[in-house]
Amino acid sequence: MAIENLFTDASSAMTVISLATFIGILWWTFGLKRSADFDAAAQLPFADEIDEVAIQVAIQVATPETEQTHV
Repeated sequence: MAIENLFTDASSAMTVISLATFIGILWWTFGLKRSADFDAAAQLPFADEIDEVAIQVAIQVATPETEQTHV
């Protein structure tokens, strides 16, 4: 009979932990004020012009550095 009580208590604890996790996810999603970041990210697909800085970074990443030979 003791093992049945253990399963009942574990089930109750998991229910409480799951509810707390769900409420935490809801708070993280809707409660935090990060609308400026989300608004900027939402507008990225509609951007017509490319930043000159972004172009320079892309060129630097795509171009491998030249190897220096030691004499």
